[in-house]
Amino acid sequence: SADNELSWDTSDWESAWDSGNNKEEEEETAGQSEPWLQDCVVSLSPCADLLVVAHEHKAVFLSAKWRTDESGREEMTLAVSWTGTLNTEEGECVSSSICIPLASQKRSSTGRPDWTCVVVGFTSGYVRFYTELLHEDSVLRLKCRTYEIPRHPGVTEQHEELSILYPAALVTIDGFSLFQSLRACRNQVARAAAAGSDMIQPPPLAYKKWGLQDMDTIVDHSSVGIMTLCVFDQMKNASILGGFNASVKGSPPAMNQYVTVGGGPYTGFYYAIEGSSQPLLSHVALAVASKLTSALFSAASGWLGWSKNKNEEEAVQKQKPKVEPATPLGIRFGLPDSRRHGESISLSPCNTLAGVTDDFGRVTLLDLARGIAVRMWKGYRDAQLGWLQVSEEQGDREFSPSASLPRRHALFLIIYAPRRGILEVWAMQQGPRVGAFTVGKHCRLLYAGYRLMGVNSVTSQGWQLHTQQVCLLDPTNGALRTVNIPFHLALSDKKSERAKDMHLLKRLTTILRSREALESLLSHKNVPVSCLTNITHTVFDTLKQQDPEEVDTALLQLCSSQLKMLQLYSDIQQLHSAAEIEQDSLEGIEDELSSVGPTLKRYAELTSRPSVSFAQDSPDSPLPAQAFLSQMECTEGGELKVVRGSDTDWNHLGNFLFWDCLCGKCPLHKVCDRLQQAGISPQQLLSLLLSMWLQREKEVLQKPNETVRNLHALLIALSNMKGAVEVSWDPQSISPWWQQVRTTCIQSHNVAAALLAALVAYRAAKASITSRADSKLQSEWEAVSLELEQWVVCVRQLEDVLVLQTLLLVPPSQGAAGGTAAQCSIKTLLEGGTGGIADNVSKWVFRHNLSPERLKEIVQKKEGKNMDDKVEQQAGEGRKEEREKMCQRFPHSLSPDLLFAHCCWEYVVQWNKDPEVHALTNIDIIYKIYEDWVFNDINQKNDTSTFVVKRFSAATFLIEKVNLVHTDVGMGDKAMTSFLGCCVQLLQILMEADSAVEEVSAPELSVEEVWSGADGPASIAELALEQRGVHYPLVQHHCLLASLLHAAMTFSLKMKPLSLFDSKGKNAFFRDLTTIQLMPSGDMDPGLVSLRQEVNPDILRRHLVCELYNQGLDLRAEEVMLEVEDKDVLGSQLLVLTGQRLCYSLLHSQSQTQAAMELLARLPPTLCTWLKAMDPSELRCPLVPLSQTSRLVGRLIEILPENHAQYVLALHLLEAVEALTTED
Repeated sequence: SADNELSWDTSDWESAWDSGNNKEEEEETAGQSEPWLQDCVVSLSPCADLLVVAHEHKAVFLSAKWRTDESGREEMTLAVSWTGTLNTEEGECVSSSICIPLASQKRSSTGRPDWTCVVVGFTSGYVRFYTELLHEDSVLRLKCRTYEIPRHPGVTEQHEELSILYPAALVTIDGFSLFQSLRACRNQVARAAAAGSDMIQPPPLAYKKWGLQDMDTIVDHSSVGIMTLCVFDQMKNASILGGFNASVKGSPPAMNQYVTVGGGPYTGFYYAIEGSSQPLLSHVALAVASKLTSALFSAASGWLGWSKNKNEEEAVQKQKPKVEPATPLGIRFGLPDSRRHGESISLSPCNTLAGVTDDFGRVTLLDLARGIAVRMWKGYRDAQLGWLQVSEEQGDREFSPSASLPRRHALFLIIYAPRRGILEVWAMQQGPRVGAFTVGKHCRLLYAGYRLMGVNSVTSQGWQLHTQQVCLLDPTNGALRTVNIPFHLALSDKKSERAKDMHLLKRLTTILRSREALESLLSHKNVPVSCLTNITHTVFDTLKQQDPEEVDTALLQLCSSQLKMLQLYSDIQQLHSAAEIEQDSLEGIEDELSSVGPTLKRYAELTSRPSVSFAQDSPDSPLPAQAFLSQMECTEGGELKVVRGSDTDWNHLGNFLFWDCLCGKCPLHKVCDRLQQAGISPQQLLSLLLSMWLQREKEVLQKPNETVRNLHALLIALSNMKGAVEVSWDPQSISPWWQQVRTTCIQSHNVAAALLAALVAYRAAKASITSRADSKLQSEWEAVSLELEQWVVCVRQLEDVLVLQTLLLVPPSQGAAGGTAAQCSIKTLLEGGTGGIADNVSKWVFRHNLSPERLKEIVQKKEGKNMDDKVEQQAGEGRKEEREKMCQRFPHSLSPDLLFAHCCWEYVVQWNKDPEVHALTNIDIIYKIYEDWVFNDINQKNDTSTFVVKRFSAATFLIEKVNLVHTDVGMGDKAMTSFLGCCVQLLQILMEADSAVEEVSAPELSVEEVWSGADGPASIAELALEQRGVHYPLVQHHCLLASLLHAAMTFSLKMKPLSLFDSKGKNAFFRDLTTIQLMPSGDMDPGLVSLRQEVNPDILRRHLVCELYNQGLDLRAEEVMLEVEDKDVLGSQLLVLTGQRLCYSLLHSQSQTQAAMELLARLPPTLCTWLKAMDPSELRCPLVPLSQTSRLVGRLIEILPENHAQYVLALHLLEAVEALTTED
């Protein structure tokens, strides 16, 4: 978090906020969740060098550190110095914290703290800087009061104090006693650590404990300090409390005033008379060995810390310290409001006022001396308060009528309203709102209300206290900002205008004496260039006229350099408006442009789709002078140098310098001459030109001939500059100048613009080499050099990448996988290794959901000439010419062996990301397309072992143990069934391929000559060829398991597949398929054989007959019926099925006839009752012709013996069916 100071600006303090919406009520934010910071306990040291953030039992300490940002400017940041757990008692959480800086006792100290003590309060009642239990209840709030130098005589000097609020008690610790105890403990810890001992004897601690009475709930407090009543108030209180005859003491007693907020009453005032309670001595020896101190403070080395061995720690923790009783303290008076409940109270630095927030969204200002509310603000729900006391500056007193009086102080109340995201500043007591800032809605206002502990009237002489009064912590960007307010804002309206003018005049006078004025002016966005030039000229001339010995040399150099930059900016702007236009010839490059023209046109069509962008990021926006100056600097030799900033700023500057030249709107040679005259190096100008050219690829492709012509002229002009191409350059070596162009083109993803730039640079380099060739060579001989060879390779590579990128940009059809097209460059393809091109094409295949058969046709160049192009376009595969160009340019990189291997890998990777969406069936089809080789890749490469085997084993254990959830596999039942079927097919392919591995030779993998420089990882195919073959029995073993699992999922069988294998078989599962494992013998288990022998096959035949009749397949059922032995049982089973059919025809059919109803009435009662008890819903095919049912009843009469119990029922059924048939 950056410690940024909000310096005063007149525009911030004007009354502009009153002209708009002046609603004081906050806008309720519906449905907005509380930010995380609002749930934390946050405390900041007054010195802003330590920040503590705690939540529940965890805490983070952040300490101030200096760091250098990207621009080289040093800034203060708060970095994490310790993080961990604070609680030692079970269930306790942090409820409050405070950071107390302790003053140094050294005479050489200038006001910086010696060290900072962190005090943490817990819900268990512990307050731990040394782990002391003062009351058995939750700690509500920790507050501190430190020494303040009295502003004038008569002000009571306040004692330092730490106060701890509990729900029904208030503990106050004397600051001097606490300061000495902490110093002694820290010194003893240091000595013990040096001696290697854990034994220390901390001194006792004096504190007072008050039992606050007559108030229902207390949530916050403020310890105002010692006050003495005047004689009148003393007599008034005595008469009210004691009546008419009350006696009055001679001197008013000194009292400690405490103000609490909560409920019943809303605000309470307590007064503790000095001497009414004796200090309690607390021995902290037991608490020293706390786990907290060893875990927290010893870890944050440099803070308080003790440590003991574990046994001593546990023994000590079992002993809870004694809790002293509280001294009752009755409430003197309060502000009763039965419905209002206070939430927080913030005491002003002068101890006379306090701000109180409540649950009604009000902020109340209390006069603590009189005990009354003097002001109230409404519309500030969940408000956070702070105070700022500003001293009158010495310069302001010169114009003040009270210059002879003591130095004045102004008091301001800071209110942060998080519901509205606004920070307001109000003058006290009845003053107006003098400032308002729009901040975030999730900030925290940090107001300490104290300074360094251990300071007194003697040690503070000559000190400058480096403390901040109010800070605002913004969690969205980590910024920690301070609030500074000018003193004159507290003055009356009549005097404030003059005071404000004096304040502004003083600041301007101070600033104008330094170079800050000029730098501030030059960095202002709205100042015209002419104004900047005139002012800089005036300052420069004034410095020239001064005595050379008294002149500020740095300011003089600044004026000189800024004038050069402003003059360059103005000259470039004037040249942009010039009407003179220069033309360059395209001779020698027209052939190259015509050859790549169709591809460029198609690429432009695919990249011209509309996209969202911001207006301020548009390259056509004008470059302000301030932005131009910020990217330039002047060297010691007086030459200009471009400072490389962000890519956006760099491209913006390139647009300003060269875009009009490329469009033919200004004389480019004059622009180059002016830039050369300014001393900017040609290498930087070349970088600006190329960056701008590549960035504006879409505009370049709209008018390629014109922009290429002007780019060629610009490149020639830059090459002819001094320092561009070395004079001593040998054409047989690589030129750094042209290598810079190649490197930029190689790294660019805007391949079309890069190709055009490479063609132009190739022509320019060729012309330069030809002119430098030895004059002895005849004119008809062409100069050959290493430089030209590099350009030939670069241009060929860019042509290849352009074709590839054009294919990748073709949008997929509806219903395909979709996704963003990959961005290619020469660099990424070379770094991708020999399989980089195939890898990009495989992603394109997946995006378009290209069928394996179609892919095979494309790769093997078997496309039919009469294919319907319209259907082809709808399929989203791109044009036929694009695919043909790809195959022609990459005959080796897109060989079937390499491409199918990468396609398999891509499909497996995508399937593994979402098995429910991407079916594995497509992979299996691809396996089958090229199973004579691809098996090597799938087997040996990690796709099977990484993805398939992992889910295959998870599916096995899921079916084996039903208590596992489907998240282990990541698939539902349907997807898992399909996956297991694919596993069976995959393993079968592996076995078939392993059988024929000796008959098929390994493929030869190679790449095109221009891509032979790839230095990336080996391709998947190369890795596969290096692997060993599979172990056939082990693959067969896994195939058996996969078949079992597939059958179990298909037929919803309840089985434990692993229990069907012996120990050897179980141990062999999920091993590397290339290893040799101990396999089962193959002999069938005798127990399994005996179980199979016990099964009666006649039962299965009867079941099959019933199932066939149930499906309506009567003829097939009659064939199987001939093999059934137990006809009686089969007859009983078929009798029920016949009854179900007849029941459906008579009672449940939608087409019931009158004849059927009459027949039902004529049936015997026994048969009628039996039919009504049948359930025809069990029939899978109830609509069976009556002729088949009649034939079935005839079969029943044949197979049932006459003495069978159901023979009579069968006869009745026969009569009923014949009657129905006759009716029909």
